[in-house]
Amino acid sequence: MKTISKFILSAALGVAAFGFEAKAEDFPADIKPLMQKYTCFACHKIDARLVGPAYKDVAKKKYSVDKIVSLIAKPQPSNWPGYPPMAPMTVPKDDAVKLAKYINSLK
Repeated sequence: MKTISKFILSAALGVAAFGFEAKAEDFPADIKPLMQKYTCFACHKIDARLVGPAYKDVAKKKYSVDKIVSLIAKPQPSNWPGYPPMAPMTVPKDDAVKLAKYINSLK
């Protein structure tokens, strides 16, 4: 039951966030198409909490590129208490690496 409740809450917050998503122009030209393709905008912004943590907050954790790639495919909700669990995302490794490098470039 808890899993279903978390999923429903996550879905509801995700739907609510569509009106407050990060603007595509906030992202570099080479990253923007990837963010759009994988719907990252729905839950993440560069410097503010949305449904998920801000990318700058992720960068502060100093995860390796490989760790971020791993977390995209198999999120670990325990890493971000207080946030709805992220759904596993199917992102090809090359694209996930580009996204991870971008996230780690933020300060």
